[in-house]
Amino acid sequence: MSVPSQQDKRIPVMGSEAIADHPHAETVFRIEKGRFPYWLVLLVLILGYMGYLTFFSPRFAGARGAIVPGLFITIRATLIAFAMAVVIGLITGLGRVSSNTVFRTLATTYIEFIRGVPMLVLIFTVALVIVPLVSEAVGMPNRLPQEARAIVALALIYGGYIAEVFRAGVESVHPGQMEASRSLGMTKVASMRYVVLPQAVRNVLPALGNDFISMLKDSSLLSVLGVTEITQEARLFSNSTFQFREGFLVLTFLYLSMTLVLSLVVGWLGRRLERG
Repeated sequence: MSVPSQQDKRIPVMGSEAIADHPHAETVFRIEKGRFPYWLVLLVLILGYMGYLTFFSPRFAGARGAIVPGLFITIRATLIAFAMAVVIGLITGLGRVSSNTVFRTLATTYIEFIRGVPMLVLIFTVALVIVPLVSEAVGMPNRLPQEARAIVALALIYGGYIAEVFRAGVESVHPGQMEASRSLGMTKVASMRYVVLPQAVRNVLPALGNDFISMLKDSSLLSVLGVTEITQEARLFSNSTFQFREGFLVLTFLYLSMTLVLSLVVGWLGRRLERG
């Protein structure tokens, strides 16, 4: 049995219904061929003005000094939580397409639970209910820092959404790929690992990039647990000095600059994968 051609086997996962309905799907910044990106120029001018105020205006010096140090915590929490979410999402996504009834049922239950509860409620539930219950069940003292609880909550929440991304990625690979590898003597597990998954991961990379951008923005919700990331730092500074304009303009500048760069990278990656 021959392996289907590249044109036959590649169904763009970004166009699938599962990704289109993704509640955290982002609009990838794309520069259309033949059209000058006026929007990008305008956005860069706005960002440049905000950056000038943030770093060079004496009026914003206090806000900058109070908020920028929290940037390390924001980035660290996002990177750790996203790495955990990808692992959770991959395992759960494979469960969604598994022929094992128990594995598939558990994976579906987890995903529907995550999708059925607001994110803010889930953060409180995971950090203040589930983590303490698990700590008691395994006999560990309930002394996990709030930042660690917040990271676990963010990872579990996004793990459910990323699972659907991986499910769509696996289903986008032509079934003939699995059949061809099995006909060559490979086991089902080996076929999934060495044949199907590499193609699925390649298909879902842009979607994963979008989820990373969404997680970076949603990391601001960790402030409800007292984690001193940039949103919490901005709130503390503004409430103590009543400089709300300065505090939240600096906060907006930091988020916009990070998401703009990441969105351009995701768009570039998507175009490279399409050409490939």
